[in-house]
Amino acid sequence: MSMTFSGQVALVTGAAAGIGRATALAFAAEGLKVVVADLDVAGGEGTVALIHQAGGEALFVRCNVTQETDVQQLMAQTISAYGRLDYAFNNAGIEIEKGKLADGSLDEFDAIMGVNVKGVWLCMKYQLPLLLAQGGGAIVNTASVAGLGAAPKMSIYAASKHAVIGLTKSAAIEYAKKKIRVNAVCPAVIDTDMFRRAYEADPRKAEFAAAMHPVGRIGTVEEIASAVLYLCSDRAAFTTGHALAVDGGATAI
Repeated sequence: MSMTFSGQVALVTGAAAGIGRATALAFAAEGLKVVVADLDVAGGEGTVALIHQAGGEALFVRCNVTQETDVQQLMAQTISAYGRLDYAFNNAGIEIEKGKLADGSLDEFDAIMGVNVKGVWLCMKYQLPLLLAQGGGAIVNTASVAGLGAAPKMSIYAASKHAVIGLTKSAAIEYAKKKIRVNAVCPAVIDTDMFRRAYEADPRKAEFAAAMHPVGRIGTVEEIASAVLYLCSDRAAFTTGHALAVDGGATAI
């Protein structure tokens, strides 16, 4: 089913692979111009190439979302290229923990909070004025089911995703009367390159990941992209401040 969009331009961070790439491709398939942002130049340009091959329009911008000047430049290049911003998917994130809370390092904490929280905050800080200037728009932030509950051996990551939901809900209320909607998508385990690297060495882990979800499998990047597009589309016009679990029933247990 085709979505309905009032705007023309979408921005996706962390768009070099996985959920970000799938969502950038999905936006382009709906006829939107897409700004593809990532630190991974080859991957980001690869996403743009895929969009061009499908007949779409896209621009790659290298961006470190933890750096204010990079984020400012990302927004400036978006406006320079396309003249506006209608939808933003703040998806860039990292997941690097391997142990219990007391085993974590300060470097891990700073890195995770830097990308997952500061990065989302900076992006929204500079996206919101653009949306205000044109009278509305929609933002979706990538949180996680780890932001809706506990995540053993991923405590910093869980804290970062709880923070993303807090930023999302607060911004949604602040800008609700300005025709700007802000929501979050909360995936469970999704079939990405990151997932495959983590589990290919031990098939038992993959079986455990599938068993976490009552539907009996992990999710696909396209399923998350569909949720993001819905939240940005006019079909979700009455939805804001919501953290949408796309998790195969995992949080319902």
